[in-house]
Amino acid sequence: MDIREEMRQVADRAREASRKLSRISTEVKNRALMDMAEQLLQQSSHLMQENKKDVTFAVNSGLASAMIDRLTLKESTIQDMATGIREVAALSDPVGKVTSMWRRPNGLMVGRMRIPLGVIGIIYESRPNVTADAAALCLKSGNAVILRGGSEAIYSNIAIGRLLQDVLKKHSLPEAAIQVVETTEREAVYELLQLEEYIDLIIPRGGEDLIRAVVRQSRIPVIKHYKGVCHVFVDADADLDMAANICINGKTQRPGVCNALETLLVHRDAAPRFLPEIARQLREKGVELRCCEKTRVFIPDADKAEEDDWYREYLDLILAIRVVDDMDEAMDHIARYGSLHTEAIVTKDYANAQRFLSEVNSSTVLVNASTRFSDGFQLGLGAEIGISTTKLHAYGPMGLEELTTTKFIIYGNGQVRV
Repeated sequence: MDIREEMRQVADRAREASRKLSRISTEVKNRALMDMAEQLLQQSSHLMQENKKDVTFAVNSGLASAMIDRLTLKESTIQDMATGIREVAALSDPVGKVTSMWRRPNGLMVGRMRIPLGVIGIIYESRPNVTADAAALCLKSGNAVILRGGSEAIYSNIAIGRLLQDVLKKHSLPEAAIQVVETTEREAVYELLQLEEYIDLIIPRGGEDLIRAVVRQSRIPVIKHYKGVCHVFVDADADLDMAANICINGKTQRPGVCNALETLLVHRDAAPRFLPEIARQLREKGVELRCCEKTRVFIPDADKAEEDDWYREYLDLILAIRVVDDMDEAMDHIARYGSLHTEAIVTKDYANAQRFLSEVNSSTVLVNASTRFSDGFQLGLGAEIGISTTKLHAYGPMGLEELTTTKFIIYGNGQVRV
């Protein structure tokens, strides 16, 4: 069987499974999800053994440290995966909810009901936890999912996928509701992206090159974010200890993820007090600083920032810093160089906080908190299937509700149109 026919069969099985899922009760889905969480913990040693094969290959292949960090499964990672699935099980099921209802002059009752999208294709790099997170969210929201991870995580993804399918079988649910593409052939991705009659939505997760390639090739709608150029703006009256903690956390906790801080903007009135100290703290953490000329007055030994630095998603211990005259200049900078991902303001001024929330156009905007909270698990979604920086049909971290759409439902009493 060639790759084209293999992918068509995968998608056909997913389409059939999605039809069956639409009539599965919340209780049955939740029991399966809780069992999945338990099985992940019980089989953690096996999962880490399979993952070790991927990590060893990645190290020998010279993959970047950020990629290896995302790839590695530890006890804590598997525990987080299980916790995320349990949280998904505890969330309200959006499927079948009537979100509104109104009566027309002719007596018709018109409403909107939430329904699954159908079949979702996930194309992702490095992160085996995506396999469990996406599968759980899709199952709870009534969608079948086709998971095509990168070749660097093939052993990990297959192991997790087979575990999840065993649970589906145990609970008399269609095994094809969760399918991991087990071939590493790149042609498989292209063939999946052509199957618009079977697959309803594609969600790519990975580097900018991967996402742009998917968008170019796909005949199916794509939810995407190209990169995360995330900003923190330290206002004139900010609590500087708070600002330092937020910046250190945003930049250094996990520098290789899309919600890590990449550019720090500092109000000119706060700069003399804040910049020398934050530079010291960042350098203690091994962070390289690339600064504008105004910033280098206070950090004279910092590297000079070039124009390209303001656009960069470093995914590394590198931070661009710029001094701005006021909040308007900070917001103008974000509008020009940002990626619509995540921005934060540190301020004591309520009016400035509200302006920042209202006027900054990114998918997640925070006041006095780290950009690292732009994450479905952290925001109470149980897990996330991705982060969208396109406004149709979702914006920001995507959970259960974003994996559904609405259809019209109409109750009549014999009405006909005249």
